[in-house]
Amino acid sequence: MGRLVLNHSTNIEGLIPILQKLSLNINIKTITPAVISRVKGKSSKLIIRLSVKTINGYKAIARKGKTAQEVFISTDLSKDELKKIIDLYSLK
Repeated sequence: MGRLVLNHSTNIEGLIPILQKLSLNINIKTITPAVISRVKGKSSKLIIRLSVKTINGYKAIARKGKTAQEVFISTDLSKDELKKIIDLYSLK
């Protein structure tokens, strides 16, 4: 079971419940939401997309509306396995 680090006072709406479910997976060590930024495109619903591999896992980008937020996920899972788990929790 992983740990969800809540060090920001603001997060994208609807992101934290998904990350809480994701942190319950035994293969996830730590999830850290990070920088929030404005983007040009517009996404009508919350989308979480894996971006790049990091030393401990992966960086994901969560987008909703004109806002994007980086999320760092520390795990030993492969990119495909992590993507399947994220997609599963994002749909609920």
